[in-house]
Amino acid sequence: MKRFTILTLTVCLSFVCLISCKQKDTSKTETSEESVTEEIKESNYKTIQVKGKEVTYASDSTSLKGYIAFDENNKEKRPGVLVIHEWWGHNEYVRERADMLASLGYTALAVDMYGDGKLAEHPDDAMKFAGSVMKNLPEAEARFNAAIELLKKHESVDGEKIAAIGYCFGGSVALAMANSGADLDAVAAFHSGVSLPIMPNDKLKARVLVCNGADDPFIKEETVTVFKTAMDSIGATYEYISYPGVKHSFTSKAADANAEKFKLPLAYDAEADEKSWNSLQELLAETFE
Repeated sequence: MKRFTILTLTVCLSFVCLISCKQKDTSKTETSEESVTEEIKESNYKTIQVKGKEVTYASDSTSLKGYIAFDENNKEKRPGVLVIHEWWGHNEYVRERADMLASLGYTALAVDMYGDGKLAEHPDDAMKFAGSVMKNLPEAEARFNAAIELLKKHESVDGEKIAAIGYCFGGSVALAMANSGADLDAVAAFHSGVSLPIMPNDKLKARVLVCNGADDPFIKEETVTVFKTAMDSIGATYEYISYPGVKHSFTSKAADANAEKFKLPLAYDAEADEKSWNSLQELLAETFE
């Protein structure tokens, strides 16, 4: 009889424990489901919706056609970034970069340094267009400053937080404008010459990032040495990155086709493209933290 009682009590206690555990598990499941639901709501609320639109602006003498991109679901003010095109002119590539920056939480303006959205179909034309800008610095500054003012006035932008990035010709423009004393917090240049019409001097206020290919024949080693010496002489905050085995135009997927078409030493490099983009993100995050 005693054994039967003990056995009965044991079974009853096991049953009670089982029921209790099930209730606890159910409670955990309900809490977990509630958390997931809240996470989904939060995720939906923060969904990025990049909006891009063409804009027309002007310097005193030139009509300019740009493209501005931003996350329209973000209602807060954010840093603005100018994106300056390669020597080909304001094309789809520079707009894609603006969209990429917008997806990271910035408002980006792909600028027009040639006027009227002019595009080069051949390297000879591209060289002429780029040369005309670099040889007329007052007009170059006027076009650049017109873009800054347009960006600062955009409803999504914190006008106290402005950066500029550029590719090839655009990188040289961004660096030169920063050296002229433009109101910039950060500048990044990709596959860009560093023998500039305005070299680093005490007017430079921006943090600087330069990402170039070590095998880029357009960028001579002696010009890099001169650039670094000038930056060091003024105590500038900068980073110069050289990617081994990487050629000119390494961030552009059109580089290989252009290389074949025009017999130029260009080549896209996915690894260097990704690394340089990550370095840009770090620069912007550190600058605008």
